[in-house]
Amino acid sequence: MMAGLTDFGPDSGGRIKGVTIVKPVVYGNIAKSFGKIREEDGHTHKWTVYVKPYRNEDMSMYVKKVHFKLHDSYADANRMVSKPPYEVTETGWGEFDIVIKIFFNDPNERPAVTLYHTLKLFQPGPDALVAKKTLVTEFYEEIVFQDPTALMQYHLTSTKPLTLGPWEHETNFEEKKDKTLQTILSAKNKIRHEINDLRDKLKLAKETMAKFKAEINKIQVGNTMQLV
Repeated sequence: MMAGLTDFGPDSGGRIKGVTIVKPVVYGNIAKSFGKIREEDGHTHKWTVYVKPYRNEDMSMYVKKVHFKLHDSYADANRMVSKPPYEVTETGWGEFDIVIKIFFNDPNERPAVTLYHTLKLFQPGPDALVAKKTLVTEFYEEIVFQDPTALMQYHLTSTKPLTLGPWEHETNFEEKKDKTLQTILSAKNKIRHEINDLRDKLKLAKETMAKFKAEINKIQVGNTMQLV
């Protein structure tokens, strides 16, 4: 019989040794240019910064709230989001670092996990203010729970789907992972070939030096015999 949330009392914070649970997340921002500079405030973009689950699951089962620390120029620089979607939408004109803190439902778990994201607004080159293009900058991260409490383990393993529809990210991380792996393998093969080539050159150099030494020894022996 599976445990329910009411089965965990205030003394259920003991750690479950040998248990590791990994929760992958995606964080980043989407930005869309207005196509011009807005007259009333000089803003050029509308943007959304977010944290979302990598898999289709409701993070609110184990996440209590997410704190987004924006630039101090915003009237309310500290934004607290207590339910999905964990995101903040704003407008602005400049790029800056955003601190994202994820707090958990179990008070006996670590206080928070901190992520750092640099808000990206501008397309490279001449497309910087092209309104038709949406800029997406997002990253994959894993939150690792080592030896979680019994309550936290319950929260982490009792998640439900966030949506019944398709669950996709702006970035195809599986494809990105495969490309990165192929790049690493290609680099390893290139390095291995270069090492083999250098070994062959070193071997040839040693053999050539040995021949030169042998010739020099012959000449030295010949000159010694002539002197005698």
